[in-house]
Amino acid sequence: MALRIGIGIGELGGGGGTVPGVVEQVREAARLGFASAWMPQIFGLDALTALAVAGAEVPGIELGTAVIPTYPRHPMTLAAQALTTQSAIGNRLVLGIGLSHQVVIESMFGYSFDKPGRHMSEYLSILLPLLHERAVQCSGETLKAAGSITINGVTAPPVLLAALAPRMLKMAGALADGTITWMTGPATVADHIVPSITKAAAEAGRPQPRVAVGLPVCVTADVDAARQRAAKAFQIYGQLPSYRAMLDREGAEGPADVAIVGDEDSVAAQIAHLGQIGATDFMAAPFGSQEERDRTTTAVAALTGP
Repeated sequence: MALRIGIGIGELGGGGGTVPGVVEQVREAARLGFASAWMPQIFGLDALTALAVAGAEVPGIELGTAVIPTYPRHPMTLAAQALTTQSAIGNRLVLGIGLSHQVVIESMFGYSFDKPGRHMSEYLSILLPLLHERAVQCSGETLKAAGSITINGVTAPPVLLAALAPRMLKMAGALADGTITWMTGPATVADHIVPSITKAAAEAGRPQPRVAVGLPVCVTADVDAARQRAAKAFQIYGQLPSYRAMLDREGAEGPADVAIVGDEDSVAAQIAHLGQIGATDFMAAPFGSQEERDRTTTAVAALTGP
């Protein structure tokens, strides 16, 4: 299967701080032929709401969240939001979810980050039945749900679980539809992410999982300067424990070392390599000067092919 090429929007696209801005980003992504557009849920616009508006105006292109933190939204609430977005955009949503990080969940939201693996297991035990059957009865140690959702005429969106640690990758393969990664280099994708999730899916009798790889990209004539900018712009990801573990596994000093940087041919080769090692989807997050960002978007769009 050919690697599906997508692009980051919202904060992943260097803007989109308004809903009309996100609509324009999605419209441009569709015009350029990208297979998908991915919006994060960070500290700005609500991703599902923005994608519902954008997708209602722009047909065809797949729209994904990369990713929605689970702790702040009860799974019944998220299921209703996701299915509502599906209704608005005609079943083109990919629901990317993840734990976020201890510093965010505890310091900003005030929730406990104790036993995150247990949390995600219980979360999926509620979310997935609601998406597929529209009803659930589940009582876990930290999450409970009993009820149903009435949203008609939509299908359950694929659920991609942001998974890096072994237990999370097992859940992503055995329970969800795949994974979406960020700041994880090709060696780690090849020898850790892909084999772990593929084995989990096979053992559970599940279909081949989607492996969506997200990385910063800059098409430039000055590779060293671009990596210096990446080191500054993405510094925080080298400090968060889950990403730091993947960077250490990769042998990377920091995020700049896993960014895809170079001229058009070099960038194309690096992206193609991800498909060769088992990625099914690629999410480009252009960075650099406005000229470099435009050059990057054009170059990556050219890889979508006819």
